[in-house]
Parts: sequence; C-alpha cells; structure tokens
Amino acid sequence: MRTFSMPAFRFSFRAGLLFLGLLFGALAIWWNRPRQPAASTAVVSSGPILPPPADGRMRGVNWVAADSASSSNMEPLVRAHITWIAQTPFGWQAAATQPEIRLHTGNNKGGRGGYWGEADAGLIYTAQQARKSGISTLLKPHLWLRNGGTWPGDINMTSPTNWQAWFTSYSTFILHYAQLAEAQKMEALCIGTELAHASVGHEKEWRALIKQIRRVYHGPLTYAANWSGEFEQIKFWDALDFIGIQAYFPLSKTTSPEKATLLAAWQEPLRRIEAVQKRYKKPVVFTEVGYKTTPDAAIEPWAWPDRMAVVTSIDEETQRVCYEALFETFWKRPWLRGMFIWKWYPGLQPDGPARRHLDFTPQHKPAERVLADWYSK
Repeated sequence: MRTFSMPAFRFSFRAGLLFLGLLFGALAIWWNRPRQPAASTAVVSSGPILPPPADGRMRGVNWVAADSASSSNMEPLVRAHITWIAQTPFGWQAAATQPEIRLHTGNNKGGRGGYWGEADAGLIYTAQQARKSGISTLLKPHLWLRNGGTWPGDINMTSPTNWQAWFTSYSTFILHYAQLAEAQKMEALCIGTELAHASVGHEKEWRALIKQIRRVYHGPLTYAANWSGEFEQIKFWDALDFIGIQAYFPLSKTTSPEKATLLAAWQEPLRRIEAVQKRYKKPVVFTEVGYKTTPDAAIEPWAWPDRMAVVTSIDEETQRVCYEALFETFWKRPWLRGMFIWKWYPGLQPDGPARRHLDFTPQHKPAERVLADWYSK
C-alpha cells in the first residue's frame, strides 16, 4: 500500500486546484475567443438583392434579444431573404408547480428584470426597425422556469385550484402581449409555447382564452407545440389561424449523417404533420427549427452544445446538410406557411465568439447560404 505524508497531500491538493483553475480559465477563454473566419465567410452574396416571392410565406428567424437594435442589424436579414422575425419576451415562473407568472415589461413594478430587447420598449423598437426594412414580426412570448433543469413542458399544477390560478396568471401575461401586438400592429401573435400539460388537458380553458385574445388582438394567431406528440394531441387548432410546431424532430442516431439518411428520416414526421394538417385544414408553421454546428446536430436537435466539453468539434457540413434536408422535405409543401430558424444574433460578426460558431445560428456559415437560397424561392 502506498503511503504519503500530510505535506505531500496538501501540495497535491493545491496543485490539483491550480490545475482545475487553469483548465476552466482556458475553457472560458476558448468559449469567448474570436472565431477565425473561414475562407468562405461571405456565404451570402453582396450583390443586388432581389425581393422574395410575394406568396405570403413566413421566411423567418428567431431573433435574439439584445441591448439595442438598429437598421444595420436588419441588412443581413434582407440579404438572406428573411421577411419575418420572431421576438421572444419572457414570463418568469418560480417552479413548474407554482402558478404565479411575472412579466418583464420594463417598468420594474413587480415585474422581473431581463434584456432590453425583451422589455416592451425593446420589442416595440425592434419591430419598428424591422418594419422599415420590410420585415414582419411574430410576437412569441415564452415562460422561463427559475428552478434549474426544467422547461415549460414540465409545468403541471398539483390541483384544480392551482390550475385555475395558473390560467388566471397566464391570461394576464398573454393578454398584455396581445394588447402590445395590437397597439404596434405586429403581424402575428403566438399565444403559448411548449406548454404540454396545460395545452393537452385544458381545451376548454384555451378556447376561452383564445376568445379573450381575439377581442384584443385582430391579427393571426398560433400556438407553438412541441414536436414530441404535443402538436398531435392539441384539440383547439381549429380556433387558431395556423398550426405551430417546434420542429426539433430527431433524425439520426449517428453523428455526421448523409443527406439521404436525413431525407429518409423526415418521412415519418412528415406523415404525422400531414395527418394533423389534414384533420384541421390549417396551414403549418415551424415556429422553431434549427441545428447546432456539431456532428451530433441531428441526434437531439433541441439540445444545446455542451459548454463544459473539453473538446467540441465544429461541423459546418452537418449543419448545412441538415438545412438542405429540411428545406427539400418541406418548402414546396402547399400547406407550409413558413418557418422560423433558431436562431439569429443581431450584429454577429464573422469573427464573433467561438460559442456562437458551435451553437444554432447559421450566420456566417454554409447553412446561411442554404437558407438564403431557399428563402429566395
């Protein structure tokens, strides 16, 4: 048996702490370091811009809230033939079983803090800047759960009384944004996102809420249902204007799949989507769809890249192929109203942080060219 003296142990322990500190420091520097742009950085043409077809399609991206917005932020959208942005303000819920929802309106009166771009003033100003560039806005409020490891699909009250309280609180939350969307003439409103327990088991409450919303907001409405069964179980699609799907369907069990594999994998989700569309005779919008820039992008498309991974491989080719399979499968379907790519960072430069090169954005990557080409059709 090996033995060691206490001083040696202390030295080893301190050395270990020093090593861990250096390791995490190096990871932080890597995560935030400027990306070295590839030789093919200019993925979208800088020549004359032709407008996309006037077919009513939603050629969208999910806009990331920031601390400012300007007309220059809209120029890359126009060049990529993007005609819609989805803006996402948040309501804050303490836990999945707690019914109270707090707003972030920016007035700091009982609300909760957040980015300027998620406050009312930021939403309004961003929509105004977008409209000047011919870009429409889908206002798409989300809920954020404060306890870690949970998401809106976990929201589930423990009693009928708490469900009643939750719907009362949620109604206040969503009607605030319905009023804002109406006052600012925002072009569409999403009334909820990935609230699987609330949406599937409470049809009566949602129909009543939709009636309330329509008395306030007179534009088209949708709901953003999760891909994993929620969109098939919702019964109030007939009360909305289009079927919204968070289209993060898993398409592969292996890394870096070929496009033929992805095209084949899309056939089962396509069948499911078409069945719901035929049942309700409503157009479909992918309220979110996207792929990170990693080899496993098609395995769990909803999962963010692991920030703690010591080595994370960047794979622009897999992201590009995922985009091609997505557009080739769906863009020409007559029932598809459009899609919103997850996600788009205003002002992101080609040499932006490495963490952006790993995540979902197609900006300054070959996937952006795929998006622009299809959005031009």
